[in-house]
Amino acid sequence: MARHRSYNSVPQPHAILYYSQRASKGGLLIAEATGVSDTAPGHPDRPGILTKEQIEAWKPIVDAVHAKGGIFFCQIWHAGRVSDQDFLPNGIAPISCTDKPLMPEVRASGDVARFSPPRRLTTDEIPQIVNDFRLAARNAMEAGFDGVEIHGAHGFLIDQFMKDQVNDRTDQYGGSLENRCRVALEIVEAICNEIGADKVGIRLSPFANYMESGDSNPEALGLYMAETLNKYGILYCHMVEPRMKKVGEKCETPHSLLPMRRAFNGTFMVAGGYDREDGNKAVAENRSDLVAFGRWFLANPDLPRRFELDAPLNKYNRATFYTSDPVVGYTDYPFLETTA
Repeated sequence: MARHRSYNSVPQPHAILYYSQRASKGGLLIAEATGVSDTAPGHPDRPGILTKEQIEAWKPIVDAVHAKGGIFFCQIWHAGRVSDQDFLPNGIAPISCTDKPLMPEVRASGDVARFSPPRRLTTDEIPQIVNDFRLAARNAMEAGFDGVEIHGAHGFLIDQFMKDQVNDRTDQYGGSLENRCRVALEIVEAICNEIGADKVGIRLSPFANYMESGDSNPEALGLYMAETLNKYGILYCHMVEPRMKKVGEKCETPHSLLPMRRAFNGTFMVAGGYDREDGNKAVAENRSDLVAFGRWFLANPDLPRRFELDAPLNKYNRATFYTSDPVVGYTDYPFLETTA
């Protein structure tokens, strides 16, 4: 989850404590969305992994997770049109597959996010986007991460290309399902060639309609990606449950990730509205290999221990999810009291 505490897009020392609090032996941590280029941020306090300063700032954070026996993947990301030119170099317009603008959105904190009209990428510019992701993956390895998760979900740039509600292109990156998925798969291939497929995961949300990024046939989209990803032999596919169509809201749905789970040959991970019981059931019924937790892990730094003991959980405070405070709502959630 984005945490908005990396001032000027540089990871800060307080992140050492935040991530190490949540690290445990054999546990997989996936970092917050981390920008691949100077046009990537949707917010000024989200981290990047493109400059030497950013790479060096990540190193002690990664080291702290490894010291606790954890496995740490860097989630690499580009916001696309979910951005404001005030956050971008020289006030340039955000980039996307389209020039269709986003409507303003009320955030969890109550403030209104406004988005600048995007500039449609030319066909010739797209290889540079692919290269930005490749270099970010290389930089993540230099910082010591164990691998990368490509963020292809939740209405950000890669998702914008994949979804027919957004993508209105007429070149080889628009129109058919195969064309709309081309950018995502070119990025996957470039990163696999750079760091090895065994260090690559991808996050997808075919059913979600975050940031006005819905699709007319999400089942076909999810299945096509699951099947095609097999060609590259990536480590895992991380999909968001259909019930999480909108941010933070569970809804009733007839849809399932089971066809994608069956189609994908690697490790399959699910996320979206899970609790301990629900997550255990998904694994026991072979609907997934792994279950990812965001909000509950944010509020419970010792979540694996609490699940092990079936202990009560701290409630999360959504109002402090995306503030810039280096302690409140970040590293001040309590651990279970330990008894001698």
